[in-house]
Amino acid sequence: MAETREVESFLALAEELHFGRTAERLRVSTAQVSQTIRKLERRIGAPLFTRTSRRVELTPLGRQLLAELGPAWSAVGAALDRAAEAGRGVTGTLRVAFGDAAGGQLLAGVAELFRRRAPGCAVEFREVRPAEILPWLREGEVDVVLAGLPLDDPGLVTGPVLVREARFLAVAAGHPFARRDAVPVTDLARVTVLRCALPDPWLDDHAPGATSRPRAGLQELLTLAGAGEGVLPVGAHIRRYYPRPDVAYVLLDGAPRLEWALFWRDGSATARVRAFAEAAADLVREPA
Repeated sequence: MAETREVESFLALAEELHFGRTAERLRVSTAQVSQTIRKLERRIGAPLFTRTSRRVELTPLGRQLLAELGPAWSAVGAALDRAAEAGRGVTGTLRVAFGDAAGGQLLAGVAELFRRRAPGCAVEFREVRPAEILPWLREGEVDVVLAGLPLDDPGLVTGPVLVREARFLAVAAGHPFARRDAVPVTDLARVTVLRCALPDPWLDDHAPGATSRPRAGLQELLTLAGAGEGVLPVGAHIRRYYPRPDVAYVLLDGAPRLEWALFWRDGSATARVRAFAEAAADLVREPA
């Protein structure tokens, strides 16, 4: 069995491909890194790196070991972190992001239940634009985000579905659609459709020419709809939280319901995250 120091040295050198930077990262001498790697290679019986005076590269065996060992070592670290958190209890700060007023209100209710169960843990709320959701999660800017399904990213975990709602169109008050009780899905092909940057396979199928506004927030998109620049598919809750004199909301007939869930990075399911997701699921199951 390889020693912990050998595994850590191998993974660090495989990432840095430089003995000096690896030594700085591990806070040891360059000679110690070199000795540790040679010891591991003797244990395995073959070189893991090729070294020249100008560069360090993984051998084919080294690349194979990295592919197999890296995820396993990350899983070990995550398991130890979870055990340590369980031993300490749910403490620290949980950073939770939402995209609009309804999401904020829902998460505030979840946080109230969560705090009763875990009084030693604080909840920090952040408002996020659609284009920021994936970067914030990937970079660890926040721990949990409430967003619409799907978020197609292999590095994310999807929590329980918390809300299911009908789809509506936000249209200019003077738009012909505003005089209707409902608009069939097939009519999307006749108009300019606005959308944010997040993926929506259903919308891709029914409005492939939709105008994407990658950096736009909800209020900006509603303003564009109110100005007659296009129609905006929204969830039913938008009618209640964002009434505007320049915008009418019309049922989108034949569209599947929107679903909202919690998302977090794979491998980051700390005791805080798990407890918050459980509180969210319990809250929406409670009778009104």
